[in-house]
This record gives sequence, structure tokens and C-alpha cells, in this order.
Amino acid sequence: TPAVLPQSPYPPRDCDRGVWMPQSPPPRDRWRGAFDLRCMGLLMVNNIAVNFHCFLADVIVVVHFAYVAFVIGGMGAILAGIVMRWRWVRNFWFRMVHLLMIAVVVAESLCGILCPLTEWEDRLREAGGRPNEPGGFIARWAHDLLFVDLTFSEMTVYYVAFGLAVLLTFILAPPRRPC
Repeated sequence: TPAVLPQSPYPPRDCDRGVWMPQSPPPRDRWRGAFDLRCMGLLMVNNIAVNFHCFLADVIVVVHFAYVAFVIGGMGAILAGIVMRWRWVRNFWFRMVHLLMIAVVVAESLCGILCPLTEWEDRLREAGGRPNEPGGFIARWAHDLLFVDLTFSEMTVYYVAFGLAVLLTFILAPPRRPC
């Protein structure tokens, strides 16, 4: 049987495009911290409307940014570590994860597959009623840094070149084997 939600003190609202316009405030003492899930895609927490789909899309953008930052920053750290003789940049597991992460990106681009994180973000934004519109401050910042105005084939060339550079450092300055 479906869950029965308590009668909401909120007046009916316009759910189109994730807009919520209250006509009168709810009684604060009774509903403080209550969840109201009656409007598809909107979550009410402490009287603040949150579009859950767009929130998840923002989380995916931040994860995507962290992925890219690890690959690019890892390469910079490896190159600096080779020059400065840092032992930790020869860690086998760090180097294997780094190589695998760029290999996945190169393989996806050579096969013509759009990044799954990008697809999930786009679908969640569409479900939230805000296609191609990054959400919060950090998500907008990460989105603008990640997505540049290049064609898919141009990006593939850059991905392959970067992947070859990572492979070259893996060969010229190999990681230490685990004991």
C-alpha cells in the first residue's frame, strides 16, 4: 500500500519547472523540520524548497571535477616528484589508479562514448526542470572549469595525448612494485 502523507499546511503549489510559490506561510511550530514530498522533484526541509534532482546533478559535477582534478593534478605531482625525487610518487597503487582513470577516459572517447557522469548530470537537470543550467556556486564553478567549447573529436585528441603522456611517465619512471 502506498504511504499516506499527512495533510500539508501548505497551499497547492505550481510544480512546473521546479517553482514553488507559497501563498501563506505554514504554522512553524507544528511543521518545523518536516518533509513534504508531494510535489515531484521538490523536497521541503525546514521550509526551504530544494530541487532534489538538481542537487544530485550538482553533486555529480563536484565528483566529476574531483575525478579530473585527480588525473591532472596527479600528473603534475608525478612530474614534480620525479624531478624532486619524492618517493611517494612511485607508489604502485597511486600510479595504477592514475593510469586506469585516464585509460577509462581515453577508451570512452575513442569509442565515441559520452562520459557517464556528464550524461547523468544532464538527465538529472532535465528531470529537475533546469536543463543545461548548473546549480549552486561550487557546481557552477566546477561546471565552467570542466566543460570547454571544443568538439568531441578535438577533446579526443587531447585525451589521447594526455593518456600517452601518463603512459610515458609510467614507463620512464615506473612505480615501485608492492612487496
